[in-house]
Amino acid sequence: MKISFRLVAITASVLALSTLTACVAPAPVYQTTRYPYQPAYPQAQGAYVEYGRVANIEVLQSQTGGTGTTGGGAVAGGVIGGVLGNQIGRGNGRVAATALGVVGGALLGNNIEANQNGPRTYQSYRVSVQTDNGAYRAFDVPTPGDLRIGDRVRIDNGQISRL
Repeated sequence: MKISFRLVAITASVLALSTLTACVAPAPVYQTTRYPYQPAYPQAQGAYVEYGRVANIEVLQSQTGGTGTTGGGAVAGGVIGGVLGNQIGRGNGRVAATALGVVGGALLGNNIEANQNGPRTYQSYRVSVQTDNGAYRAFDVPTPGDLRIGDRVRIDNGQISRL
């Protein structure tokens, strides 16, 4: 049984291209709050409940720094582009297609890597609550949900819920 070189090259190209495109989705970034707003109550006290009103909801923006490109995307893209370009044409046309495939693949691979490793901006929200005893508590949350300024809320062991 004779296996065609062209079939092996196309299969390898498709496999390499699918591997390269699988890297496009950004990795999730888990943010931790910078402010310890939830007080640590002794366990002997049991459940701690407060009531209040939402005084303010503000949007917080945070940004992660990008790591830049390492050249790996350009190399992988160049190899894949060269293999795909080599499948086109005959003689000098094949050489030209291979060269264009290498250059185009390198540019595309570098661009994909730059997008993958670039800086990302994330939004979270700071919900400020004025408790019934006059104190202010602030909570950093990923989304305010159905909370609006002026809503009456219950704070049960550091968890906010609308009444």
